[in-house]
Amino acid sequence: MKVFMIGGTGLLGSEAAKVLIERGHEVVSIALPPLPKGAVLPEKMKIEFGNYLEMSDDELREKLAGCEGFVFAAGVDERVEGPSPIYDLYKKYNIDPVKRLLGLCKECGVKHVVICGSYFSYFAKKWPEKQLTKWHPYIRSRIDQENEAMKFANDDFSVAVLELPYIFGTQPGRKPVWIFLVEQIMSMKGVTLYPKGGTTMVTVRQVGQAVAGALEKTEGGRCWPIGYYNMTWKEMLKIVHKYMDCPERPVITIPNWMYAMGGKQLIKEQQEKGIQGGLDMVKFTDIMCANTFISKTEGCVQLGVQPDDIEGAIGDSILLCRDILENKAETIGMKGE
Repeated sequence: MKVFMIGGTGLLGSEAAKVLIERGHEVVSIALPPLPKGAVLPEKMKIEFGNYLEMSDDELREKLAGCEGFVFAAGVDERVEGPSPIYDLYKKYNIDPVKRLLGLCKECGVKHVVICGSYFSYFAKKWPEKQLTKWHPYIRSRIDQENEAMKFANDDFSVAVLELPYIFGTQPGRKPVWIFLVEQIMSMKGVTLYPKGGTTMVTVRQVGQAVAGALEKTEGGRCWPIGYYNMTWKEMLKIVHKYMDCPERPVITIPNWMYAMGGKQLIKEQQEKGIQGGLDMVKFTDIMCANTFISKTEGCVQLGVQPDDIEGAIGDSILLCRDILENKAETIGMKGE
């Protein structure tokens, strides 16, 4: 099928395009400039640089003409801070575009849609007692994004939202999310202090496979929990330490209250700057200190996601973070496409 993608130069979008093209699909995309230095895009992907938010409906209809599939691999995540209420920013980049674009997709005869979402939505539904949408504007926005998307789904129009977890892997010239972790570890002397808990994770290659699988296999509307490898923070940090050249560095588990105190200090600093984060970092203790695990049978296996080298992907991410911090690599960060 012919697939129109928003965000085709990003870490996830470019990998999804690569997998789709390998499977015989045609991919056309629009993305914000510049192309990250050193990034290699799929040779057969047709790319146009521009901001879809500034395009008229007629301009977007032109892009969608003749397409059977649409992938939204753009938007912003919980790292973004801004003026209060921060929910408005998430609405602008994650929710309003879905409502607009899926309406245009239906008009133009598109039949299959995939949206890159967040695994926080999965846990908001799994743990209603924690009231994650009440305390975290970002998580509320992702649930609202899912709900908006599902309104469009029917027997003739399939809509898949991928509830994506932490992702490892790199794109040359693109700053990894994990740079904050490397900075944290470097700021601690000889020991890594970290809370209990753990997370599910995937490689960027597996995300590409999940996008392609969801586009090909979803019927009606479905939110797919995505997770392949489950690790405690201690298990993950052992790998991180290896690629930071400190494999014997001990990890000391801190109590929940100590993590919450750090979150309280962060909120205070944000308030002093007149900004708000997408996560309430005190209430986030409930998530961070839990095992946010997802079985690969809940989504990945059904979508045809294959095993991959998760340790190698973690290592690549950490090595690029080190290069950035040592001024050996030139990168660009996230943009709200």
